[in-house]
Amino acid sequence: MTSPISKGVHHFGLSVLNLSETQSFFETVLGFHQVGGVEDYPAAFMSDGHIMITLWQVSNPDTATPFDRKNNVGLHHFALHAESSADLDALYDRLKSAEGVTIEFAPEVLGNGPAKHMMCTIPGGIRMEVITLNSGS
Repeated sequence: MTSPISKGVHHFGLSVLNLSETQSFFETVLGFHQVGGVEDYPAAFMSDGHIMITLWQVSNPDTATPFDRKNNVGLHHFALHAESSADLDALYDRLKSAEGVTIEFAPEVLGNGPAKHMMCTIPGGIRMEVITLNSGS
């Protein structure tokens, strides 16, 4: 068996309809910080201290193709890790009132547990899962 050459995820990039709206969501709701960017693209590089997410502004939001997880090849969703069930529940409470967020399902046990997760759509129509492997508080 060959050992993996990669050592985890460095970053991933998301094309978004409105860069400032999505950047604001990552900062105010998720607590990410901007760690860089490219003004003329435009793009913002966001991090929670563990992972970096690159947000890229689409060139024409009016003609951009909306996300369809059942018919588009590519990103189905991305998942962020919550440290505990209490953290997952607290984030769920923030997401419920966040502008541009649609909750797909509230925190629930994943399979036979102990993991818990939830799913939502963030501003711009991208699906985000939040998961914790620690179902205790």
